[in-house]
Formats: sequence, C-alpha cells, structure tokens
Amino acid sequence: MKKIQYIVIALAIVTVFTGCKSLYGKYERPDVNTTGLYRDPVSSTDTLAVNDTTSFGYMPWRSVFTDPQLQTLIQTALDNNVNMLNAALNVKMVEEALKVARLAFLPSVAFTPQGTIARLETDPATTTKSYQLPLSASWNVDLFGNLLNAKRSAQMQLLATKDYQTVVQTNLVSGVANLYYTLLMLDRQVEIIGEMEALTKETWEKMQVMKETRIGYRSTAVQSAEAAYYSVQSQRVDLIRQIREMENSLSLLLGQPAHTIARGTFDGQYLPENLATGVGIQLLNNRADVHAAELSLAQCFYDVNQARSRFYPQITITGTGAFTNSNGLVNPGKLLLSAVGSLVQPIFQHGQIVAGLRVAKMQYEQAYNTWQNTILQAGNEVSNALVQYNTAAEKAALDEKRVEVLKKNVEDTRTMMASAGNTSYLEVITAQSNLLNAEISKVTDDFNKMQAVVNLYQALGGGAK
Repeated sequence: MKKIQYIVIALAIVTVFTGCKSLYGKYERPDVNTTGLYRDPVSSTDTLAVNDTTSFGYMPWRSVFTDPQLQTLIQTALDNNVNMLNAALNVKMVEEALKVARLAFLPSVAFTPQGTIARLETDPATTTKSYQLPLSASWNVDLFGNLLNAKRSAQMQLLATKDYQTVVQTNLVSGVANLYYTLLMLDRQVEIIGEMEALTKETWEKMQVMKETRIGYRSTAVQSAEAAYYSVQSQRVDLIRQIREMENSLSLLLGQPAHTIARGTFDGQYLPENLATGVGIQLLNNRADVHAAELSLAQCFYDVNQARSRFYPQITITGTGAFTNSNGLVNPGKLLLSAVGSLVQPIFQHGQIVAGLRVAKMQYEQAYNTWQNTILQAGNEVSNALVQYNTAAEKAALDEKRVEVLKKNVEDTRTMMASAGNTSYLEVITAQSNLLNAEISKVTDDFNKMQAVVNLYQALGGGAK
C-alpha cells in the first residue's frame, strides 16, 4: 500500500511540473461582437439603439398573446404536443447519462461467489470442496481530469438539451399563435366577402330591372354583373376551404383530431406595440438556440480536455476481500484481503490518441463557427420581424384611407347609374372590385402586423420563462 501511495504522490508532482493545468480548466465564453446585430427598419444609421430594460423580448407568452381562447389553445398544445413530450423525455435521458458520469468517480464494486467440487473418478473419497466469496472494489484515480471533463461535458449536454426543449416550446407557441391569427384573418375576409356578395347581388338585380324598364340598356351589363356576383361567391368558397385546412393544422399542433377551433374576432385582438428589442447580449440570454450552440461549444471544450488527458497514465487501485477455504485446505474458511495498484501509460496506440485530440480540436472549431452563425441568424430574424411590422403598419394606414375613398366611389357610381344613367355598368363593377381588393388588402396588412409580433417574439427567444 505504501508503494501505491508513493506512486500517486509522484504522479501528482509530475502533473504540476508538466503543465497539466489546462486539463482542469473551465470553459470561458470567447469574444463575440454583437454591435449592430439588428438593423433599424427606419433609421438612416442602420443600427438599432433601444433600452434593454423594458424589452419586448422579456415578456412571457401570456403577456404577449392576451386572447383567452388563444391562451387556452397554447396551453393545450404545450400539454399534448408530441414534440414537447419527446423533448421532455430527451431531457430525462440526458439526466440519466449525467448520473452515470457522476458515479464514475466512485469505486466499482462486484460480488462474485464461486464454488468447486472435484474428485478422482476411481476414488470418491478424494472429493474436494472449495469456495470463495470475494467482494472486489476498483477505483480509477482521476489525477488527469478524464472523468472530470467527461462529467462537465455531460452537464453541458444536459443544459443544451433543456435549451432544445425551450426552442420546441417557443416554436410551438409561435406556431399556434400564427395559425390562430390566420383563422381570424380568414374569418374577417369571409365577412367582407359576404358584404360584397350582397352588394354585387343587389347591383345585378338593379341592372336586371334597368334592362327591363329602359330602352337600349344592354344585356351584356346584366351578364357582367351576374358574373361578378358568381366570382365573389367563388372567393368565399375558397376561403372556407382555407379555414378548414388551418383548423386541421392547428388541431394537429394541439395533439388532437381535426375539429372546429373556437376563436375570437380579428378586430378584437390587442398586441404589444412597443417592440423594443434590447442590445445584442439579450440574444445570448434569451435565445435558447443561441445558448444551446454555446453549450455545444463548451461541451467540445471539455471534450478537448478529455482527449488531452488520454496522453497521461491511468491509475487504478483495486482491493479484494474474500472469504475462502483455499481449495478445501482451510476449514472453516478465512478472510483473505488483497490490494493492487496499477498504472498504464500509453506509449504507442497506432496514432489513435493523437488523432482523437486533433478531431476534438476541429469539432471545437466547428462548434465555434456554428455558435457565431447562430448569433448572426438570430439578429437577422429580429431585423426581418421589425421591418415586417413597420412595413405592414405603414401599408395598413394607407389601405385604410384607400378603403374609405373606394367606399365613397362605389356609393357614388351606384347612385349615378340608378338616377342619371350616365355611368356604365363597367364603372360600377370596377368600383366594387377595387373596394373588395382594398378591404382584403387592409385585413392582410393587419394580419402581417400580428404575424410580425409573433415572429419577433420567436426571434427574441420566446420571452421570460
């Protein structure tokens, strides 16, 4: 035992003087430049400068999506969605792997009882009975950080898996919200189509009366008005189809069979308008995929340390205690104790250890590149969501003015056609068609604002958890 202690002490001294400190080093975040990560959609400086303390990115989903029916749908999806359930199971599996890495620091213990009966076939009196009841323990002395780095790597993997679970949740919340707002938009478009359907039918009927009561009024006018009426009806049928498809898609996210989705109204939605996004470091804090990419980098860092540790000796101490009769020579049996220390220093391993270190370093570089790119991608998504919101808001304001003008235009052309008769049927149909397109465009712009809020919520990492 003293010799083993001397070996351990000697190796510890060697460790200090051979520069093994890096084997135990902890991961530190490399430098990353987040200046100008977001583009300002309106500023000429092209860089977004906002206050990080009141950021939209810190709002939880219940504060962003306040519609009670939407909140119920989101919670149902979080409880039932298959991807969410599988993500939770992934976390549990990695937790088990971490337990194994932690238990590696403890000795392994085995109990292997053995018994033997032997005799000469010609002389039964020579029968010998022997038994052993050994209990052995083996401990791997982690002087060079092999087990330590394996444990730290497993810890990073667990945190990254939890981040993946957060990504799934954020994507699920955003997906449910987008489908819900799409349904509200389609409902509103159906209402507009219904109003236009009644208007075009009234125009068609008036033209029929005018054809019968006015000399020279052409039948082509009545035919065009009738065709316009059928065209509006056709659009309504297509919208109903889209509604059914959206309901089916949303039901799938909810983990339920396809069914009718209870929902509010398009005009009754209230979403945050203060879309301050925060400085670049917020992406590192809130974006689960960015955080997971950095954890993968940290995991590769510890894998490099573990690859370095394989160049150093492996020290194993084994102790055995056995109750035995020593092949029948001692009866009753006695307790036999033994202890063995072993040291394995790799010298030539066909280049496997060197190659393993090189591969680990290259995997670290790959992880760093992926992390950097994930940060840039996150900034790109925020920039796109901001420009989408501002563009949609500007277009919605213009379309609102356009709708008001076209409503007056339809009213005036119908009045002039009915009274003076100096307005052609083509002007009336054109005015109605323009109004329909403008109202549909206005609803689409308002929907794009809603979608931009959802996309920004997702781009900023899904808010506070």
